Amino acid sequence: SIYGLLNPPPAPASPGAYDFGRMAWFESLGGVLFGLGETREARLSLPPWRVRLEMKINAVRFAMAERLVQRLGEQRGGIAAAMVTGHETWIGQQDLQAMRDSGLAHILSISGLHMAVVGGFAFFLVRLLVALWPWLALRISGKKVAAVGGLLAVGAYLVISGAPPPAERAAVTASIAFIAILLDRRAISMRALAAAAFVVLLMRPESVIAPGFQMSFAATAALVALSEIWPRRIKEINTPWPIAVIQRAGSWAVAAVAASLVAGLATGPFVMHHFNRTSMYGLVANMASAPLADLIMLPSLALGALLEPVGLGAPFLWLAGQGVGFMLAIGHLAASLPGAVHTMPSAPAVALPVAFAGILFMCLWRGWLRVLGLPLACAVLLWPRPHVPDIWIGDAATNAAVVRGHEAEVLRKVRAFASTMWAQRWDIDVTQRPKEGWKCGRTYCRALVGQAPVALWWGRASPDQDVLAAMCKAAEVVAVRSVVTVLPAECKATLVLDGQDFASKGAVELWRTDRGWRALWVRDVRGERPWSRWGDPDYQ
Repeated sequence: SIYGLLNPPPAPASPGAYDFGRMAWFESLGGVLFGLGETREARLSLPPWRVRLEMKINAVRFAMAERLVQRLGEQRGGIAAAMVTGHETWIGQQDLQAMRDSGLAHILSISGLHMAVVGGFAFFLVRLLVALWPWLALRISGKKVAAVGGLLAVGAYLVISGAPPPAERAAVTASIAFIAILLDRRAISMRALAAAAFVVLLMRPESVIAPGFQMSFAATAALVALSEIWPRRIKEINTPWPIAVIQRAGSWAVAAVAASLVAGLATGPFVMHHFNRTSMYGLVANMASAPLADLIMLPSLALGALLEPVGLGAPFLWLAGQGVGFMLAIGHLAASLPGAVHTMPSAPAVALPVAFAGILFMCLWRGWLRVLGLPLACAVLLWPRPHVPDIWIGDAATNAAVVRGHEAEVLRKVRAFASTMWAQRWDIDVTQRPKEGWKCGRTYCRALVGQAPVALWWGRASPDQDVLAAMCKAAEVVAVRSVVTVLPAECKATLVLDGQDFASKGAVELWRTDRGWRALWVRDVRGERPWSRWGDPDYQ
């Protein structure tokens, strides 16, 4: 048990920002707990069998993660544990930030790359073992038996990873490919990808607007299109095995680099739109680490994790640890280069569907005319950005920010996450308001001399008329947390937003125009949905 504050899932920090409430609604989460103390042991009744099974699986996952950390050390073992079990507890903040800034953070999340490597490795291993037994190879279809082995490997990996949504999507896509082999159909095709997307949307309809779903299937579609035009290698006769090994290794390396290039270009618009940042050296870092990750690190991790319970995984885990170390070195090097990360404001919402249409056209069209989709695919990058709002006021008037040039002066330090998320969407820096020239008390903050753009009253009780009049004299916009029934004469020329506005509309962005203030509320973008939550978060 734990003592803490329980609140409903929060509304978006600003219009168009990430909606945690929507995700929580589809995940059947009714609240968010902020712990105020240490966890304590609680004796409860016996849980249902499904919960007990999940607890046992989680215990196995955590034990495996601890074993990897003990075997490889906290730094390399933490990365390996994240890629095998999904536990990111041991990853250091510096390593995590370097992976993000270098564009390699996707390797830490169990997704399509990991499922493809594990399923593909199992497929080729089983097929090789069948081929090495002539009696068996003449009596069964080695390809179909290998497909069953791939399905089992994907299912086992999904369970060990904890079945997060990215791994679930990747498992469905890989399973469709193996089922296609069992049905004598093409495993890698746009039809198979469409079937996988259809199954995922049947399971999780909300995934269609999730960044992970969009990036995953955009990258996969680009890779399928690449496989369709990739030249087939001519099989030589009686080639000496050393030359054949070099040729195969070279072909795999070139294919891995090309796959990283194509996947990175396909996911670029979604990264820019949803995360407002792009890694300038991410493409180079991925191209440098892709052959290592695909051919050495991930297969070694799979074999090492499989054989570790019987004491035979040490050499494979050692090899995987060397690959992790090399990948970390690439990540830190790319992240330390000048201009490693470029931030940008979000484009209008229409830009992303246009970019998606361009990517889809380039993937589906055959021939060189597919380049006609390139301008559309670059819509997120090229679309003109709207003017930055002059004022942002957070949910329930608990915080506000004033834009001055490329900086936003935030009035309070509370709920800094909301102000940071808002500033990130507009690609502006956050600074604290200057101490001089402001009068701030326990429940309010206003300019001391002259007129400022905004003044705040975050007290639960309504301000009296004198205080409200003083705030109206000191600001162009006054935001009050409580409901105001009567306005003094001094507020006639001032825009006053009170608790009723915030209760029904959420946070707001304000633009100064010739006709007065133009407002965009969270409700204007979010609409009325089952997961919509309005009102003061401290009163819910």
